[in-house]
Amino acid sequence: MRIIEQHKITYVEYEFEWSEDHLSADNVAEKIGIEEGKIFKTLVTVGNKTGPVVAVIPGNKVLDLKKLAIASDNKKVDMLHLKDLEETTGYIRGGCSPIGMKKLFPTFIAEEADQFDTIIVSAGKRGMQIEVSPLSILQVTKGKIADLTMKEQNKE
Repeated sequence: MRIIEQHKITYVEYEFEWSEDHLSADNVAEKIGIEEGKIFKTLVTVGNKTGPVVAVIPGNKVLDLKKLAIASDNKKVDMLHLKDLEETTGYIRGGCSPIGMKKLFPTFIAEEADQFDTIIVSAGKRGMQIEVSPLSILQVTKGKIADLTMKEQNKE
């Protein structure tokens, strides 16, 4: 939030009770009374060429690693091991924000963000979220919008 404020960007803060067992976006959506698709999760991956790559996707979607690899000019990306998350980003699971990581990593926001004026992302600690425009996140992270999520399968 300090970084957002330094950039003079307006935001709305949400604080809620959290538990280790309920860190998912649907649980957060229920706690703060917001539609699940507007809550975006921050996932950290490692590209074979670039090293860490950050993906910000809707909480109700699944990251497509192949699409992220293409968007980030890698041949392959894998999820960062959870044990390496804090050392790499400065954040812990359930409190990883795309803003304010230890370094400015390549950051990609899923194209679904385009349908909202604002999205909700972690504020950098468990039990705290901020609502901010996707453009503001792109500005602060020097990020890009990309097609990052798996397309839903028809269930017939």
